[in-house]
Amino acid sequence: MALMQVLNSAKAIPFSNPYGFSRFFSKSSSFIEKVGIPEFLNGVGNGVETHVAKLESEIGDFQKLLVTRTLKLKKLGIPCKHRKLILKYTHKYRLGLWRPRAEPSKA
Repeated sequence: MALMQVLNSAKAIPFSNPYGFSRFFSKSSSFIEKVGIPEFLNGVGNGVETHVAKLESEIGDFQKLLVTRTLKLKKLGIPCKHRKLILKYTHKYRLGLWRPRAEPSKA
């Protein structure tokens, strides 16, 4: 009898999510809408943003950066640690697992 009462009361609770799980984040995260090479490298951080001018002049387009390989970055004179970071985050970006965050406005 008590089980029937619990099941009936559970049906009355409306869920916004069809799977019954709540969102993991309370705030909507702010991402950059249009991503270019400078925004991408600033999002990666760790000193990679120093290569913005070099990559923009040699590669030019962000879509080309997403398919650039190690040897091309090495020929441009980018150090190994920075190449690894760029390739790691371009792979994550292509899979949709990472996006550069918008910088918070400093007022």
